[in-house]
Amino acid sequence: MPEQHPLVQAIGPLIERLNAELVDPADARADDVPLEWDGKPVVAVRLPAKGGVQGLLAEVADELGGPLNELPRSEKQQAVLMLEARGAFEFRKSAEIVAEALGVTRFTVYNYLNRAR
Repeated sequence: MPEQHPLVQAIGPLIERLNAELVDPADARADDVPLEWDGKPVVAVRLPAKGGVQGLLAEVADELGGPLNELPRSEKQQAVLMLEARGAFEFRKSAEIVAEALGVTRFTVYNYLNRAR
C-alpha cells in the first residue's frame, strides 16, 4: 500500500478520527470504500463496525453462537481476542462494556488480553 501517496497522507487524520483502517485495494472487502487517484486504485478504507463496541459485541456473539455471558471461559477468551482484533478496545470505556457483556470483571478482560500477548 503506498503509504507516502498524497491521498493516503491527506486522509490520515480522518481515518484515525473515524477509527477506520486503510487496506490494500487487493485485500478490500465488498463493504470497504475504494479510493482512486487518476483512475487507479490507491487504497481502500475499512470503516469500523456500526454501533461501536455494542455492534462488535453483537457480531462476535453471532459468530460464537450465542449470548457472550453464557459462553464457557475458553470461548469468552476467544471473544476478547476477536474483539481486540476488530478494534473494540480503541473505544472509551470498552473494557467495562466488554466485561459486562461477558459477565466477568474488567480485570478478567485485561487478563485475557495479557494472556494472549
